[in-house]
Amino acid sequence: MDIIPKTLYLKNAEIPYYTFDAIIIGSGCAGYNAADSLYSLGKTNIALITEGRCMGTSRNTGSDKQTYYKLSTSGNTPDSVMEMARDLHSGGMHGDNALAEASCSLECFFKLVGIGVPFPYNEYGEYVGYQTDNDTGARATSCGPLTSKFMTERLEAQVASKSIPVFDGYRVIKLIAENGRIRGALAITPRSYDAYGLTLFLAENIIYATGGPSGMFYRSVYPESQTGANGTAFEAGVRGSNLHLFQFGISSVGFRWNLSGSYQQVIPRYFSCDLDGNDEKEFLNEYFDSPRDMLKAVFLKGYQWPFDKKHFSSGVDLAVYNETHIKNRRVYMDFRKNPLGLRNLTETGLPDEVREYLEKSGALAFETPVERLIRLNTRAYEHYKNNGYDLERVPIEIDICVQHNNGGLIIDKNSESNIKGLFIAGEAAGVFGPHRPGGSALNSTQVTSLRAAREIARRSTSDIVMPPVCVKAAEDALNLISEISSESEDNTLSLRECYQRRMSHAFGIVSDPDIIETAIRECRDELERFNEKTRAFPQNLTAAFINRDILMSQYVYLNALRHFFTVSNSEASANTVYETSFNPETYGCDYYEKETREIPDRELWFENVYNSFTR
Repeated sequence: MDIIPKTLYLKNAEIPYYTFDAIIIGSGCAGYNAADSLYSLGKTNIALITEGRCMGTSRNTGSDKQTYYKLSTSGNTPDSVMEMARDLHSGGMHGDNALAEASCSLECFFKLVGIGVPFPYNEYGEYVGYQTDNDTGARATSCGPLTSKFMTERLEAQVASKSIPVFDGYRVIKLIAENGRIRGALAITPRSYDAYGLTLFLAENIIYATGGPSGMFYRSVYPESQTGANGTAFEAGVRGSNLHLFQFGISSVGFRWNLSGSYQQVIPRYFSCDLDGNDEKEFLNEYFDSPRDMLKAVFLKGYQWPFDKKHFSSGVDLAVYNETHIKNRRVYMDFRKNPLGLRNLTETGLPDEVREYLEKSGALAFETPVERLIRLNTRAYEHYKNNGYDLERVPIEIDICVQHNNGGLIIDKNSESNIKGLFIAGEAAGVFGPHRPGGSALNSTQVTSLRAAREIARRSTSDIVMPPVCVKAAEDALNLISEISSESEDNTLSLRECYQRRMSHAFGIVSDPDIIETAIRECRDELERFNEKTRAFPQNLTAAFINRDILMSQYVYLNALRHFFTVSNSEASANTVYETSFNPETYGCDYYEKETREIPDRELWFENVYNSFTR
């Protein structure tokens, strides 16, 4: 990167600043695709800013076979854009977003195929699919446990081939907006001690692809390196959408990974013990009416991995939650032994769907869960082994962990937020309702970033001069740094753990209004006294700003959760969207309830579309 910055002189500090037509914040599937798409559409005066190119969820998470959801491309079962859009819409997505996600799914999928992402196909070239949770067909496909990692790496190579500038190691701490329009972003990097590493980026267009607000939680399957940045967006005036909707599921806690799909379908043994590892006992049978029901629930947990109180399989989640959160015990999944002391699964009356699946997969005859897993999905077994857990030798500790935010920041059909020029892509965008089809998040990373790039490319740009609001943002940051910076003390990580534990206690598959209320009160106190309570070494100021973002995110999410419980009931409609706005000056939140927008009528006569497109 050979770009020479200009300099803003402020309070005896020299703050470098750069000017671009557009900047992309984030280096996952969505961020890299946004940059690549913008450049291909002719917007070349752009840059990508990332806290760390190897830190995000896209590069570091997955499951047994991480799913990519798209229009069907094999077999003889009919599918269409409208069918997929209807499925997404019925799950709680706005109709125009659903239509865009469906319409662009194949374009985005085949771009990934074209740049080398190894999606499997048969001898005739059909990219075959399978059915996943909340899917009415067989639209899912997968490259194995590391689908999003492969996507990220290949998209990163596209960006590198175009020599798009990448500012690696820069944490955005302020989105600068004025009169409802984005003006730029302020970042900090520990690589420079000049002006504490503050750097300004001026741009009329920003694509915000920072992932979910993962740093809010202690019990989480997000990578520890990712913390999210929704608080910064709330502070800038971006509204939240469906913030109460998080996906939780069974995950390992030593090595963070989703235990969905094959990990459950091979019917492992669940057991709990006390905190010292003693008093081992199987417990699932206590929560089901019969062994047959228990085995069925574990199997279905593979398809229905996200917790949903309507799913029979979610009895497994509630049982694990009760053991860990109520009884204060540790819980493990053991792939070395069958549940209930069974010598093999043919000894018991398996439910028909369990027997049929394992027989078709050639796994039923194997005696142990790990043997069945190796037969069913060798990569899923090898992935744990490559990360220090040989499932043939050791059980793995588990808990109910947060995995994905189905809500987030509001966008329109072109991925633009309520702040003009600020676009949201990937998981940061709050497009999903309560019933997200498995794998649709990966499709969404590509569609929302592509749609944002197209809209930005369509707009003209003008010369940008340093606006006073950007100078004010830099000045405020310098003042904050002067108050929290310390040469002798740093409490940023201990404070963060405290914040995260409080959030995991208050926001989960079981929520108590009194605990939520206490958490809101404590979170506000931490925000109001942030400068007073925080101490950070100069080289660790980034961690302090992350903590502030975490607190801001927690405060807004907790208020949104409290509001949802206040106005809704247990059968709240999937097609009601709950929006939240935040005033950082008063700590007040405003709430808006809206019905999901219908799938729009649109022009489908080719001559008319052609004439409109070519004008």
